[in-house]
Amino acid sequence: MARNEEKAQALLNRFITIKQEEKRKPRERRPYLASQCRDLAHADRWRVDILREIGVKVAEIQNEGLAEHRLRDLNDAINKLLRERSHWERRILELGGRDYSRSSNAALMTDLDGNIVAVPNPSGRGPGYRYFGHAKNLPGVRELFDKPPEVRKRRTRYEICKRIDAGYYGYHDDEDGVLEPLEAAAEKRKRDEVVTEWHRVERVRREAMKNVVSGEVAGAGGRVGEVAAREVLFEEVEEEVEEERRLEEERMEREKGEEAGREFVAHVPLPDDKEIERMVLAKKKEELLSKYTSDALQGQQKEAKEMLNVQR
Repeated sequence: MARNEEKAQALLNRFITIKQEEKRKPRERRPYLASQCRDLAHADRWRVDILREIGVKVAEIQNEGLAEHRLRDLNDAINKLLRERSHWERRILELGGRDYSRSSNAALMTDLDGNIVAVPNPSGRGPGYRYFGHAKNLPGVRELFDKPPEVRKRRTRYEICKRIDAGYYGYHDDEDGVLEPLEAAAEKRKRDEVVTEWHRVERVRREAMKNVVSGEVAGAGGRVGEVAAREVLFEEVEEEVEEERRLEEERMEREKGEEAGREFVAHVPLPDDKEIERMVLAKKKEELLSKYTSDALQGQQKEAKEMLNVQR
């Protein structure tokens, strides 16, 4: 019994629906051309109707399970409706209505990540052709949205130097007040290290000087002590020790000569003042000749002096 009652109720509902549709006016069909419409209100209504159809098809094309041919048909239909919408917007403007082109989105496409890509005519199907939903994953379409790898251009020396300011040379390091205390502490620590090292070297130098000059260890032992002192001292300290040792030996020899009643005799001939003056004058002449004369002329002068046996 319940099944028969349900069938009767369904039949009654269908009958009521048909009667209501008969009472309605026949559905008005949208004009094929926007120029055929003469009423502004009708033009606005047809534009809203087109927008509604676009929304339905855009929602349908988001389905990933649709076949390839269905995705292409839906995408073509959406682009056709978009062109038709622009026709109706121009017709509304001609009839004195609102300018919808200013507020509507331009024909720009987005990639799979939602970023706008500047591809004016990617498929060759006319300017402004766009892809929606999973139509972007179709074969031959996805490659249109692939960006070429960005080539990193090497900067020139001019571009590198153009970005250099005073901060590159460290002029703004002290403005925050952080570097100055750190530098003061590091400077004090470095100064203490240098002073401590100087005192140590000075102490070693004095002990080495004392051992070397006084000659406490004689013979082979003295030689060993001298070698040990040289190993301990730095190079410049060793030179100072040698110089002081030489001066001390000269002083001791001079004192011994005075005690013996003999004058100090130089074993190397020393030039007198006139000889030194002559040598300085000859050196200056050679410098002037080398500055203002050529090598060939100098050679000729030298040969002439040799032939004439001129010493100057």
